[in-house]
Amino acid sequence: MDGNGCRCPKRDHGPMLSGGPPRRIMRKVQLGSPARGMETFGFDRTVVDTRLPGHQPRPSIRLRTWREGVQCRYVKTELDTLATAPYVRIADELKASPHLAPWHPAVGIAPTLSDAELVTLAVMSVLLGYTSERRWLRRAAREFRHLFPYLPQQSGYNKRLRNASKLVKHIIRLLAPDTPLWSDDVWAVDSTPVGCGCSRETAKRSDLAGWAEYGYCASHSRYFCGLRLHLVCTLGGLPILFALTGAKADERETLRDMLAAAPEVTTTHPRQTIIGDKNYYGRDFERDFTERHLELLRPARKGEPEEAGAHLFKPLRQVIESINQTFKGQLDLERHGGRTPAGVIVRVLTRISALTAAIWLNDKTGQPAKRSLVAFDH
Repeated sequence: MDGNGCRCPKRDHGPMLSGGPPRRIMRKVQLGSPARGMETFGFDRTVVDTRLPGHQPRPSIRLRTWREGVQCRYVKTELDTLATAPYVRIADELKASPHLAPWHPAVGIAPTLSDAELVTLAVMSVLLGYTSERRWLRRAAREFRHLFPYLPQQSGYNKRLRNASKLVKHIIRLLAPDTPLWSDDVWAVDSTPVGCGCSRETAKRSDLAGWAEYGYCASHSRYFCGLRLHLVCTLGGLPILFALTGAKADERETLRDMLAAAPEVTTTHPRQTIIGDKNYYGRDFERDFTERHLELLRPARKGEPEEAGAHLFKPLRQVIESINQTFKGQLDLERHGGRTPAGVIVRVLTRISALTAAIWLNDKTGQPAKRSLVAFDH
């Protein structure tokens, strides 16, 4: 009889232990084939055994793993690698070239958090999807204290990161040539909006007023107020050249300035092919490309004859759009939160450096998809 006076079928639980119902017994299982009726995972062999001592488990009893999640140790290993590999590379570069470090007073208290740790923290925050510096520092203090013994407050972290924008830019140029994608003979060029405010009053009162302006994005058929990120990258997604301008800046003049500012890049890539959209046109513009020993490919404008292989432009154009979507959808490019020119610049640079570091780390670990962020999207 149960508590309500109903007669229920008798359930055979086998011999009972003194003190109540069967108790679960935790024990370690040796690597190899699991015991019958037990469930194990590849990285954690600790299980909960619900068998009674000296008895076989009933088929209806399902065993559970002791730890939550299948990849508990795998996640920790990947995050430690994400923190350690870029830090070692940056620290070695700063040791070889001390002039790259941000300026610090010669007299006073030396910073406890090194510049290499600072940049590593910034890259990790972007790859792990944190747009709030306070929330990121709280998690770093909770889970990464063994890697970063000292963490500053949000105000100090933000101030030092803004002063380290040149170092972040140099790290991008340091990691990019260390990947096989750097030697690709085809590049793609495009620009994408970086919003910095929506209301008119915000645009007028902001410290970005005069640089951020209203513009139109033809790819998304929308007006916006902010900046434009001009990006030259390989078809694999590796950033080669980049610039941040106002929303109304001429894409052709910006590309010229990007090529002129980095002559060593074009020198090491002779006869490079650059694929752009219809906005990259003009006789003088194309003549300038010819003088630089570069080849420009773009779709034909209205009234122009179609070039050979024009049907291949559409799928190749989708490549640069997918790279822009990586910046916006996974690296939160438009959620940068910057309110000053220095703040916007360093936040955009950290997102470019995060994608470069992810491609570099995927290459060093032998991942098939170099631009994949799955391993870091915890």
